[in-house]
Amino acid sequence: MQFTVDTKTGDIVTQFPKASSIFKQYQIDFCCGGNRPIGEALDELELDREKVLKEINDLYQGANTEEDTDWTQKSNSELVNHIVSEHHDHLRQVLPEISAYVTKVYHVHGGNHPELTTIYTAFHQLKQELESHLYQEEKALFPVIKNYREEGSLDKEEIAQTIRELEDDHDHSGDLLKQMREATQGYRIPDGACNTFQLTYLKLDELESDMFQHIHLENNILFPRFLDETAS
Repeated sequence: MQFTVDTKTGDIVTQFPKASSIFKQYQIDFCCGGNRPIGEALDELELDREKVLKEINDLYQGANTEEDTDWTQKSNSELVNHIVSEHHDHLRQVLPEISAYVTKVYHVHGGNHPELTTIYTAFHQLKQELESHLYQEEKALFPVIKNYREEGSLDKEEIAQTIRELEDDHDHSGDLLKQMREATQGYRIPDGACNTFQLTYLKLDELESDMFQHIHLENNILFPRFLDETAS
């Protein structure tokens, strides 16, 4: 197991920001009380140590298995299902969570940290665009990719145009991610930043990594392979 009862709650979230969703679910304090071993926090809340630690470690393990998979060897349907379950569903979970953190930090610390204005504006633009983007992929393109062999005829030009539009969306998402990284000097945490401020940057950094993998699977594997398969 990566994390044990002796691992401090703040250290868990620092190493693995996704764990904050489990902490929030069980109301485990990782901010002001972040220097306590998680075993103590679980005992105080009368929670099952083994159960909660297993959830955290399973989530951590799952987050680190994707890079071991050769997705070029998987079918289009397998790849689509993976993108939806691991990336789309993840975004739907974390975007509202990060939004709350970004908004709080901006309102509390924005006066002393002008870069937070860029973060607040760029992130919420990214969030709005992604929510529309995910819907378009799942409704307009992914069903075609999964079922095109059974459908018979395809409007190839319409499909190609849809893919071009989605790739343009990816480019713009990349621009917004770049804006946030540059504004924060690579998510460098300011001296004296509170735990919420630190977690906000950690989660934005994690979001960027997940987005890069997500876009890679679509732009470099799924989309070009599907276009090649339907070209003839």
